[in-house]
Amino acid sequence: MASVWVGHRGTIRNYPDFSPSADAEAIRKAIRGIGTDEKTLISILTERSNGQRQLIAQEYRAAYGKELKDDLKGDLSGHFEHLMVALVTPPAVFDAKQLKKSMKGAGTDEDALIEILTTRTGRQMKEISQAYYTVYKKSLRDDISSETSGDFRKALLTLADGRREESLNVDEHLAKKDAQILYEAGENRWGTDEDAFTEILCVRSFPQLKLTFDEYRTISQKDIEDSIKGELSGHFEDLLLAIVRCARNTPGFLAERLRQALKGAGTDEFTLNRIMVSRSEIDLLDVRAEFKKRCGYSLYSAIKSDTCGDYESTLLKICGGDD
Repeated sequence: MASVWVGHRGTIRNYPDFSPSADAEAIRKAIRGIGTDEKTLISILTERSNGQRQLIAQEYRAAYGKELKDDLKGDLSGHFEHLMVALVTPPAVFDAKQLKKSMKGAGTDEDALIEILTTRTGRQMKEISQAYYTVYKKSLRDDISSETSGDFRKALLTLADGRREESLNVDEHLAKKDAQILYEAGENRWGTDEDAFTEILCVRSFPQLKLTFDEYRTISQKDIEDSIKGELSGHFEDLLLAIVRCARNTPGFLAERLRQALKGAGTDEFTLNRIMVSRSEIDLLDVRAEFKKRCGYSLYSAIKSDTCGDYESTLLKICGGDD
């Protein structure tokens, strides 16, 4: 069965002559030696697919009675440690942990919540919700409900349920109908019918939404983004704008997130690690191309000038090349 976490535009693929036991042994040596052999760790973990890394972790547990991620945590530190642990975490569990982190503590990191929930497919969301429950013994729905409110909460819950349609076929008649509903719900009335926006934007497939937005422009003479900005506000507005941008161009949306993570005074490693790791087997090649288009310089060079040491080496290997 093809994994819902593997696409055709990733920078990391299955390693051809793969031996989980040989890799587990080499990693054990790299960790156990006097001083850690980071080069070996980096070259093995960035040149294997996540599926292969899971087999290494299994082999490691069987051979040494220890969890690979715990040994990495005990031996490494800082951003480098977070990145290496992310690489050996199954994708659904990784996303579940990122969601938990964005809802923990005093404030909620709405941008991270929005990014994860808008860029994952319905099938991925179902796996993430399952993983979330397995790891935290709480449902993702309950945590989202207690951390957010209003229309923003409603929309997030619709996305968390994995209700987005996945068909690549588009229905022109439905697009016209939906565009009309959106027009009636916003531009064409006093006040806004937020539920109509949620029902359409959080459920229709991305190709279907793209067609709907074209129809919307025809009906209202306005771009849907401008209408959303004029009609809605706060995190709900941010979420719907993110959906529109993802429907039009998901790699472009993620490239923009990376641009923000890498600009200015400090680097936002939480976002940088998440996007690099979670898209490395899906569409990181496309994200790289979009980054270059938007910034005029490559993602590779941005990482190079913004990070250092083993952390930098690992990110550059995941990035997979300079554009």
